[in-house]
Amino acid sequence: MRLSIIIPAFNEIATIAELVSQVEAMPVEKQIILVDNDSNDGTREWIRDYKGEALKIFHDENMGKGASVRDGFAAATGEIAIIQDADLEYNPAQIPSLMEPIEKGEADVVFGSRTSGGKKRAHLSFDIGGRALTTAINVMFSGNLSDAATCYKVMHRSVYKELPLVGNGFDLDFELSARILMGNFRIAELPITYEPRSLADGKKIRPIDGVHGMKLLIKLKMGLI
Repeated sequence: MRLSIIIPAFNEIATIAELVSQVEAMPVEKQIILVDNDSNDGTREWIRDYKGEALKIFHDENMGKGASVRDGFAAATGEIAIIQDADLEYNPAQIPSLMEPIEKGEADVVFGSRTSGGKKRAHLSFDIGGRALTTAINVMFSGNLSDAATCYKVMHRSVYKELPLVGNGFDLDFELSARILMGNFRIAELPITYEPRSLADGKKIRPIDGVHGMKLLIKLKMGLI
């Protein structure tokens, strides 16, 4: 199956070249979608000058990760799609194994879980926040996920093209999990490795993003969005 890999990027000049190189090396048929979210550190220029085969989308203002992902999904043509952060926290070499349950017809969505199998976790504050939001999502939407906040959600086309997503920021990660549960899709979880960045290293998500995520979940549960 062809994979659409959506790479939203905002000021990731230190890692974008290595990340794209790793994506290129994946032994799968793929469509690379690079979405620049109005970077000002050279990332935008790197994407513009990139000579490899990729669809390039440029935002002229910082619209947030969620908006970049939604544009990526709209442009995707693969039978399967995944979001790949540009900061090297997630290793693209793991993606082919995450695709397998969908390729075998055993699942519609595969979550790459950072918290199962004894894998490295995020820094304490982010780990606590992610687990709290995962619990909230499971309670509110009758789920049994171990890591609802993971970036690695591999989705069949029948899933990613049908979800009515509205989140513009990091809250989209939580919205995706909630809407997948609401859609009663077949879900599998597989453990992944994870190399978390610190805020000093350039990590962009902040505790306030967890608050925004919770607000979105409440609106979704109440049928307001």
